[in-house]
Amino acid sequence: MKIESTNMKSFLAISDVISLLNMASGFLAIIFSINQELNIAAILMIVAIMFDSADGWVARKTNRQDELGFGKNIDSLSDIVSFGVAPAIFIYSCINTTPGIFQIIVVLVSLLIVVCGVLRLTRYNVIAGKIDTQDFIGFPIPGISLIMASFYLSGFFNPYVALILATIVSLIMISNIRYPKFDNIPLIAISCILILILILQINISIYSINIPATLLLLFCLYYLIINLIKK
Repeated sequence: MKIESTNMKSFLAISDVISLLNMASGFLAIIFSINQELNIAAILMIVAIMFDSADGWVARKTNRQDELGFGKNIDSLSDIVSFGVAPAIFIYSCINTTPGIFQIIVVLVSLLIVVCGVLRLTRYNVIAGKIDTQDFIGFPIPGISLIMASFYLSGFFNPYVALILATIVSLIMISNIRYPKFDNIPLIAISCILILILILQINISIYSINIPATLLLLFCLYYLIINLIKK
């Protein structure tokens, strides 16, 4: 490879720009988490998921040629920001702690999210195209951001449950349990509508319970648990 061919314009495609928007949303979620703007941080993590879902679709529709794997790498690096670091900082920021054993637990769970996220994405890059299945191996990494964000927005948020749930989801991410890719069109359409309602901050609540966020949380938990049972 000649040095002239390393110009960034020769690598970047439209789908990569969308991956960068995913990363930007995750980074902003981190900033808002640190600043205790947790509702906005949760919404930004959900926005990142939308961009993450769109980049692969755009790559296929534009017939992206990626012999060097630039797109795969930028997608994974963006994902670790949005679905590894962002939910970890979010959990740490939304569970107010004083110095002591509980704070140490919060730090360790946050670290576990990042470590399992890195392991999950690295394994995905290594095995992509080399195994005979179209399923995800381990729980898809965007799921932890969607679960944590929808849990917080739902009105049911509990710090102890959040820590336990984050631990379980992180460990399932690095398991070899097969999770089928989403192909239920009506459910995908409903989920997109619910996500749009949350992003636009349309208030649909009953007794302080956010209905769209609660439904999204239930969908995610169903997807998480049903495949554990099938195994």
